[in-house]
Amino acid sequence: MTPPASRRPAPARRARAALLAAVLVAGCAHEAPTPGAPATFRVETAPAAPLTFVVYGDSRFTAASERVASVPAARQALVAAVAAEHPAAVLLTGDVPWHGGTVGDYEVYRAETAAWRALGLPVYPALGNHEFAQCAEAECLENWWSAFPALRGQRWYSVDLGPRLRAIALDSDASLEAGGAQRAWLDDELARLPSSTGFVVIYLHHPPVADAQQGVAADHNPRPNEIALADDLKAVAAHARVRFVVVGGHIHNYERHERDGIVYLVSGGGGARAYDVVRDAGDLYRGPGFPNFHYLRFTLEGAVLRGEMIRLEDFDAAAPGRWQKRDAFEVQATSR
Repeated sequence: MTPPASRRPAPARRARAALLAAVLVAGCAHEAPTPGAPATFRVETAPAAPLTFVVYGDSRFTAASERVASVPAARQALVAAVAAEHPAAVLLTGDVPWHGGTVGDYEVYRAETAAWRALGLPVYPALGNHEFAQCAEAECLENWWSAFPALRGQRWYSVDLGPRLRAIALDSDASLEAGGAQRAWLDDELARLPSSTGFVVIYLHHPPVADAQQGVAADHNPRPNEIALADDLKAVAAHARVRFVVVGGHIHNYERHERDGIVYLVSGGGGARAYDVVRDAGDLYRGPGFPNFHYLRFTLEGAVLRGEMIRLEDFDAAAPGRWQKRDAFEVQATSR
């Protein structure tokens, strides 16, 4: 991801053109929004080919010597597995660094994801609570924007992954309730979807729907801020011509729920210290394994969006790398 063309000097624009030419050979290109337009990025894909993209979060990139907050071997195995997928884009549900106030954590992210840049993979993160850890808000955002310069000035934005799917990154550290700037932007975004859009994937850090926990773990239960988003989406989905998938993180595990015709996922198995959960009756994932270090692989083909949870099986190995599909689901386009 790079700044819009108007912000780049001529040599940078020529370098960007060369990069895009190389990426186009691999079958996709990604461009920043037009200056002055809404914050919508675009990933071009081969017209007749299936679209594959990856979503996951809660990696907590930090020094490899830190083995309590994050599990370096699992975190690095996930990065390698995602690179091997060659996805059209990587969407991150937040908590990229362990501490947003530690610039070195972003430097670890950059070093450990070098394979993604070598492949030209577009990466679109959402803000998590750890992006705001150990720093004042302005400093935290500056560190985040320095790590992801194409997003400068934006805390929420959208990405068109080809003509039929729009991904929307929200900031759950800011208000999602009616009357707030982010909610107004989202309402407008959904009202102005292109006629070709059949699917909307909303991703954010704090999940709107999750298994309700008791005791200490209850502090990760859905909050009023995100519940308000779910209530809004219920009303929209009832009459929409698009299908919605919502992916949260924050809970370091995997969950799948379906409510009001919307698929709600928790994908927080990116390498941070795992959290066990008590699954309620509404959780459609019943796998007994723990921990669930994983990523989500989505494939859009025709009128069907397929999702798969790919789990790291040998997480306790010195060099983990054995993967297994542990959950799968399909979302059919509407007939409206």
